Amino acid sequence: MYEITNMIIDNHFDIEEVITVSITHDYKSYSITFNKSDLEVINTWVFEKNTSFPAVLSESIINSIREDIKVKLN
Repeated sequence: MYEITNMIIDNHFDIEEVITVSITHDYKSYSITFNKSDLEVINTWVFEKNTSFPAVLSESIINSIREDIKVKLN
């Protein structure tokens, strides 16, 4: 599946509060930024060969990560 390797809760972001989660999935590293208030995805990146690209992750993985975030926030 995936493993959360880091989570940053930014309560002082200029526009809105965000949560950035780093995960590994299928031997790749991803960064996903969520809006803290509703956990909607703001952006998703995959890191390959010292470069980042926009990434697409399945809705089931995104929903699972949301649930993990909710647990960690409570």
